Amino acid sequence: MQKQSLEIDEYDLVASICRESFFDFVKEFWEEVIADTPVWNWHIPYLCGRLQRVAERVFEGKKREKNLVINIPPGTTKSTICSVMYPAWIWTRMPHARIIGASYSLLPVASDLSRKNRDIILSDKYRRCFSSVGRLEKEDSAIDLREDQKTKHYFVNSKGGMRYAVGTQGSVTGMHAHFLIVDDPIDPRGARSDSEIRSTNIWLFETLFNRKTDKDVTPVILIMQRLHVEDATAAMLEKMGDEIEYICLPAELNDDVKPERLKRYYTDGLLDPVRLNRRILENEKRMGQYYYAGQFLQSPIPEQGGMFNVDKLEFQNPDENIKWGKRVRYWDKAATQDDGCFTVGALLGEELLKDGKVRYWVLDIVRGQWNTAMREKIIRKTAEEDGVNIEIWIEQEPGSGGKDSAETTMRNLSGFRVKPDRPTGDKIIRADPFSAQVNAGNVVLKPAVWNKEYIEEMRFFGPNCKYKDQIDASSGAFNRLFKKKIVLGAFGYKKRGT
Repeated sequence: MQKQSLEIDEYDLVASICRESFFDFVKEFWEEVIADTPVWNWHIPYLCGRLQRVAERVFEGKKREKNLVINIPPGTTKSTICSVMYPAWIWTRMPHARIIGASYSLLPVASDLSRKNRDIILSDKYRRCFSSVGRLEKEDSAIDLREDQKTKHYFVNSKGGMRYAVGTQGSVTGMHAHFLIVDDPIDPRGARSDSEIRSTNIWLFETLFNRKTDKDVTPVILIMQRLHVEDATAAMLEKMGDEIEYICLPAELNDDVKPERLKRYYTDGLLDPVRLNRRILENEKRMGQYYYAGQFLQSPIPEQGGMFNVDKLEFQNPDENIKWGKRVRYWDKAATQDDGCFTVGALLGEELLKDGKVRYWVLDIVRGQWNTAMREKIIRKTAEEDGVNIEIWIEQEPGSGGKDSAETTMRNLSGFRVKPDRPTGDKIIRADPFSAQVNAGNVVLKPAVWNKEYIEEMRFFGPNCKYKDQIDASSGAFNRLFKKKIVLGAFGYKKRGT
């Protein structure tokens, strides 16, 4: 009997300590879901402390101070802390808490995180500390899962608390939560799709974030790597600004560390010198600059910029002695004035140099968001200003709608040299030949008011950039200029003939 009494006291002590400290809870229950030996890097107790601060206000029914956004590399225990351990700890203090956990897919991601959360609650240690089958059968805080509702993606306890897992775009009808936890809302592969980024953000703001039990109290906790300049982190910082506590912990020390005071905890410039040491990071860099910048440096744009080295651009006004080869105006049309994209007409020309080489000029950019009637009017007016010697190409999107749109513009340009272009492949791939010429210092920009926005788009152009329209139109024009040539040297070409 004395041995049993000592065991009961031990579980009481564990329960008391764990209720008071989320980090102690994580350490105590680690082995219930993780077989690997833990590495208690400094960021783990720090994140636990910030999460506990958020939760304490909910426990007391106080208006929240901030929502929490955390950007941190993979392999740093982020999901274990935020999506597995945190909900289980919340129930030790607030058994009736309702929690919604969202990830980019229900199966396997959100569902698996929820299952691990449930495994802790069903573990022998947790039950002995906090369940009525253990020591606390007479306490109001005792937690048991209801037998009729304890699936891995949706389980309910005996005090009315629940944990519901959902993939982005999934249904949360009828669900309201005291805590909204969003863990990786976008698949890294989906981050290359502008439409998927937009649809995810719309779902978060218009669907999930409206599922709060109390709009003044319920916090939103977002944990992710930076994948796109318009990803959920960017959207929350832009829309919710002062309501956000922002924690950014890149794998390597840089100016993006937030809060800045955390820089002093980096060891030899590394966030986690054990699990993310130099050798490991060098191997990750081999996966690609955009992958490494987003996943590990928490920047959707690499430090060295995108595909284009804008420092190699030249600026010059063309003079009357330039011998022009072909000049092309290429139109990349937006579907409507409200879809977030721009209609762009880029005018590029090839300068034939005396040594037989060629230099390329960006002579003009027409850019705007217009309705169909205004867009066609501007395209016609631009053609009249360019003159009949300029070849015009219209990008034709796939499908019957794209064909009809291109044909409408071509009829509008009756009397000019106009052709449809049916590009294939990714915009990034199509931009590669143009970027090669820019990076080689073989592209000149005519000084104009459009230069600043054009250069900024070029600087950050890549799979994760916000706008691609100007560079897409420029790449289209360049590829029409380049099509009739075979590379002989760095900048020497031999005509194939027309």
